[in-house]
Amino acid sequence: SPYLIPARLAKSGDNGKRRCFDRTGTEFIVDGFLNLNKPAGLTSHDCVAKVRRLLKLKRVGHGGTLDPAATGVLPIAVGRATRLLQYLPEGKAYRATVRFGVRTATDDLEGEVLERSPAPGLELGAIQAVLDQFCGTLQQVPPSYSAIQVGGKRLYQLARAGAAVDVPVRTVVVDHIEVLGWRSQDYPELDLAIACGPGTYIRAIARDLGDLLGVGGTLAALTRTTSCGFHLADSFTLEELAAAVEQGRFQPIRPELGVAHLRAIALDEALTFRWVRGQRMIVPASTGAIGEICRVHRDSGEFLGIGELQQDAEGLAENGEDAEPANLAETPEPAEPAKTEQVLLRVKLGFVDAVDQKAEGN
Repeated sequence: SPYLIPARLAKSGDNGKRRCFDRTGTEFIVDGFLNLNKPAGLTSHDCVAKVRRLLKLKRVGHGGTLDPAATGVLPIAVGRATRLLQYLPEGKAYRATVRFGVRTATDDLEGEVLERSPAPGLELGAIQAVLDQFCGTLQQVPPSYSAIQVGGKRLYQLARAGAAVDVPVRTVVVDHIEVLGWRSQDYPELDLAIACGPGTYIRAIARDLGDLLGVGGTLAALTRTTSCGFHLADSFTLEELAAAVEQGRFQPIRPELGVAHLRAIALDEALTFRWVRGQRMIVPASTGAIGEICRVHRDSGEFLGIGELQQDAEGLAENGEDAEPANLAETPEPAEPAKTEQVLLRVKLGFVDAVDQKAEGN
């Protein structure tokens, strides 16, 4: 079911930023995620703007930029879920097509062609012999046309102005790279599946692979199949979103599902009372590792926000403060359990505040 909160729970001064209406005219506040399948030709910002207009919401953000020519998963957060974007899983996966024999200014087909030389003699075996060099921890030079900032300006702005800039090398991680298809022709094309960490430029992989083979290469097509825990098979288009809104079927993904990879902690009513007021509390050391980020729920299941486990450096447990430990949800054993008997749970992000709690009690 959709994660919709009755508008009566809105705080004063909300100014309608999170309100929308279903087809019966009932007013709701919307918080959650959308798994959008971005079309080619739109920037990520364009997609956010379209979602804002469709939902009549101001508070909308995305979970990772896709180039205009790229398609695929673009996680969108609406309402208070925008504050959860920083806690989404970092892994991404792509289907990419590399065209050999071509070098461009942007490292994809959108830019000026700098060099074109047919490479009909290139064989798949030669590519497979070097492909492992693009897996693991890499030192990567991002494309000159990218959103990285140098001296307070975006690289693409400097490139368009004709400025000579030393693009900073970045450390990135590629977890997996696999050949999906191969087309031998004057300008051969290679289809790849790539799983990687944040900050990895697939355009740079296409460029560097072509350079390593001595024939040049550029990115011909790109689809993001996974991002921030969302998958292409479960995504929907802007047209499908518009139809769902028009027909009153819009159902955003509940906020807590976006952070389901985090360890869960469940609080009883007394500790929920403390949580919504931003107060720290004592939990058993077996809860998790010091510094671990957790998702916090009321023991009835309601999502309360994001917490962090901290060392009890102030001795609150010894002083008798917060004596009642939290009730814990069933979660895996922590990889690095804390050394002390009890640790602190601190509020990193409160998703339900005292005003909401009071409203629910009416």
